[in-house]
Amino acid sequence: MELFFNPFDNLVCILLGISFTVWFTLLLVFIIVPAIFGVSFGIRRLYMKTLLKIFEWATLRIERGAKEKNHLLYKPYSNAIIAREPTSLEEEIKEIRRSGSNRDLDSASEFEMSDIFYFARRGVESIMDDEVTKRFSAEELESWNLLTRSNNNFHYISLRLTILWGLGLLIRYGFLLPLRVTLAVTGVSLLVFLTSLIGLLPNGKMKNFLSQKVHLMCYRICVRALTAIITYHDSENKPKNGGICVANHTSPIDVIILASDGCYAMVGQIHGGLMGVIQRSMVKACPHIWFERSEVKDRHLVAKRLSDHVEDKSKLPILIFPEGTCINNTSVMMFKKGSFEIGATVYPVAIKYDPRFGDAFWNSSKFGMVNYLLRMMSSWAIVCSVWYLPPMSREEGEDAVQFANRVKAAIARQGGLVDLLWDGGLKRGKVKDTFKEEQQKLYSKMLVGTQEDRSRS
Repeated sequence: MELFFNPFDNLVCILLGISFTVWFTLLLVFIIVPAIFGVSFGIRRLYMKTLLKIFEWATLRIERGAKEKNHLLYKPYSNAIIAREPTSLEEEIKEIRRSGSNRDLDSASEFEMSDIFYFARRGVESIMDDEVTKRFSAEELESWNLLTRSNNNFHYISLRLTILWGLGLLIRYGFLLPLRVTLAVTGVSLLVFLTSLIGLLPNGKMKNFLSQKVHLMCYRICVRALTAIITYHDSENKPKNGGICVANHTSPIDVIILASDGCYAMVGQIHGGLMGVIQRSMVKACPHIWFERSEVKDRHLVAKRLSDHVEDKSKLPILIFPEGTCINNTSVMMFKKGSFEIGATVYPVAIKYDPRFGDAFWNSSKFGMVNYLLRMMSSWAIVCSVWYLPPMSREEGEDAVQFANRVKAAIARQGGLVDLLWDGGLKRGKVKDTFKEEQQKLYSKMLVGTQEDRSRS
């Protein structure tokens, strides 16, 4: 029995074959091969400049349309809501007593009922302008980037603006998203396959060389899966073997951003599923440090493993994010002291994302990993700057906490971030009692000090 083929079906098959051939050829020539050799044709930077001009036009059009229709535009707060001069607890309480009583302050009793207004006012101010919890929500934009998720003024303005937004939606989900998913699958698949293959080789210089080249190539492919445009500064300060690289933490892709410019030994908990497959394959080719769930809370064991690693100068520098959680690209929060107790040379790195093209912050309490990656891959691009700071060592008489704060301050200063003393663990936990006790001690010290001064006089 002869098979009958419709000429139209043959034409469709031929066109599909040509389309796939052209697709994978472009993928190979313009993305995968440049990733292998670490070169760029400048297409992404041209793309970024074009987007900036479009965003500027769209923002101006929104402002003009709102003015014509007498609509109020939402403007994000760039500074704190409450303007407040830095003063001490004692000065503020004296000011309250002075305004609420005509008596001489020196003759006043140790405690006055009006003192409670200071604590009540500070409590209300903290609720209105909480500098901690607002670090765990997406950074607000001054201009619109043609993404509905980032526009608080989203409503019909004009036909041209609507058509432009529709074209952007078609480009992001119809072209960029499939391309990025293809690249991500390619990068992860090559990483698993090639590192497993390299793991069969005997330990030596050849294995280390191949491992580093494979890791760089695969991470660069994954970077292109996000259309990431990264500017690296001061590369002469890049972390060296036997050291610890510490950086501020905004997103899980911080690892890919840094690892596409240099090789690191990763530190983390062993996972299951796809992440577990990747971890097991990576550790075959490179000495990464993975912990079982039961080992993570054993601080002495973790410190011992890290210390043994940095003592071997032939091993790659360790990459650590001491904040322990993702912060929204506006500030740096308290660094955990564990990685600063080891005594190794610390290489600080500051990472700052440009939110105009896509929000890199991962709000883990709101979005799961798959949802987050989908939002990332459907954004316009991921644009960021990375600064390698000069290496820092623990000074004589300096404890681990002071050293951690000094490194944190340097990162915040270089990245233009707010340096906060608060613990990022407040993202999911309650305020520690020690913070409350600190305010109580300050107030008690003021009262006791006043009483002692009077007894001397």
